[in-house]
Amino acid sequence: MANKRIIKCPNCGVFNTNKDYCTNCNTLISHQKKREIKEAAGKQQRINEAILEKENPNLAERLKNHSNIFYKIVGWLLYSAITVVSAIGVGLAWFIAMIAAG
Repeated sequence: MANKRIIKCPNCGVFNTNKDYCTNCNTLISHQKKREIKEAAGKQQRINEAILEKENPNLAERLKNHSNIFYKIVGWLLYSAITVVSAIGVGLAWFIAMIAAG
């Protein structure tokens, strides 16, 4: 015998059997379908964030790829400064961790 799913519509209160949408008001009532839609939306959001990150690089990256040589130099200097500051921060964090560890 087939598995029957009886779901009450939260919008209009009509009981539906083995349906994804309410037969009365066409509201989505299937929990599985809601999960699938939510997962698809989450996946699309991650794709959109990756595209945005790829298409909109930070200031240093944009300047490094600029056609004007002056802006390229400024971009490389900014990129180098960020790298040096990050390296100093990593070194300090390591040093503090070693002091705390004893």
